[in-house]
Amino acid sequence: MSRRDKIRLSDEEIRNFLASRKTVIVCSNGPGGFPHTMPMWFAVDDDGTIRMTTFRKSQKVKNVQRDPRVTVLVEDGIDYFELRGVVFYGKCEVVDDIEVVKDTMVRITAREAGDDPAALEGMKSVITGTAEKRVCLLIRPERIVSWDHRKLGGTY
Repeated sequence: MSRRDKIRLSDEEIRNFLASRKTVIVCSNGPGGFPHTMPMWFAVDDDGTIRMTTFRKSQKVKNVQRDPRVTVLVEDGIDYFELRGVVFYGKCEVVDDIEVVKDTMVRITAREAGDDPAALEGMKSVITGTAEKRVCLLIRPERIVSWDHRKLGGTY
């Protein structure tokens, strides 16, 4: 077994890792050829689609309308032996449907509310006020690369 195979995350490990994280780094192809890299809160569908919302007039939206190819990074760790992460390569679809936007925002903010119904209701009222200015970004991974250096047991 190669070292690369030893540190790769299983599908279940990827799901659990994503469930434990709040922020992804989305990299789209910006104007002038430079990468446009931004942190985003996210949710993941059962089929692995990554979803987030952003303002309709944001640079990210302009970028993916011009070139839908994106890279999404989720990472954790400070020292080499504890680094773990997942990179998703795929195409981003911009969905301009208020109900999809609201649903996505609820799913993302529900992670913060936990089991507190009052907190979730409060978040829903805030969502309603900003959802009309937003779109949903859907990223369906075409290629996934993952690593967990903790699996090496401190050896390199």
